[in-house]
Amino acid sequence: MDQVIIQQPTANKDGAENWMQAPQGQSNCPLGLEYLSMIDQLLVHQKVELLEVLTGFETANKYLVKNSMGQNIYSAKESSNCCVRNCCGSFRPFNMKIYDNVGNMVIHLHRPYACQSCCFPCCLQTMEVTAPPGTLIGTVEQNWSIWKPHFSIKDAAGEVVLKIEGPCCTCSCGGDVNFKVLSADGKSEMGMISKQWSGFVREAFTDADIFGISFPIGLDVKTKAVLLGACFLIDFMFYESKANNNHSSGLGMI
Repeated sequence: MDQVIIQQPTANKDGAENWMQAPQGQSNCPLGLEYLSMIDQLLVHQKVELLEVLTGFETANKYLVKNSMGQNIYSAKESSNCCVRNCCGSFRPFNMKIYDNVGNMVIHLHRPYACQSCCFPCCLQTMEVTAPPGTLIGTVEQNWSIWKPHFSIKDAAGEVVLKIEGPCCTCSCGGDVNFKVLSADGKSEMGMISKQWSGFVREAFTDADIFGISFPIGLDVKTKAVLLGACFLIDFMFYESKANNNHSSGLGMI
């Protein structure tokens, strides 16, 4: 007999219908993270906002998170103040709410306001990841450096489980920009967060980006969710403004 589909894919408010079905029998992971248990790659697509393109007025970011087959896993939407978005730009604090295919919020990201320049080592970027919302599963913390971006992926107890190392030049100029995902001791490469080149027109006139995230399929689902949070933090830090996409900046951490 054919396998019975317990939960049919449903259209979300954006009209997307090609949703991945949640694996069954995943009892040891937070509700909503079971989608991450059987995959080793995520694709993060930021939606182009027409108002932002035409007027330059900064709107709340929206994303679709897909698997390697192009099926939607999550939708994500930034929650932030209008004045903060347009006054603070890529430095702005925000909450990111991540929803599953039936509209349940399964992951919550919080980024407080902080500097990202190497001149301010006492006030670096952080991202708190909770799943389900209100239950801490890990954090992303920027490490002080001058030339290359460095981050630590920590679990709920504050222990470093992975590290991220970016390139000296983070600008995207006709090719992908890769941030290596390393083991806790920094010696082994475990995956990658790649800012993918999306074409001249999209890069030049919008700050809507496409990212790929790869990791071992057996990695803990909580750590996978924190890596997703790291991807959003990298997007805001280095690629949120059109100036960065137009390659006028991006040298080191200066």
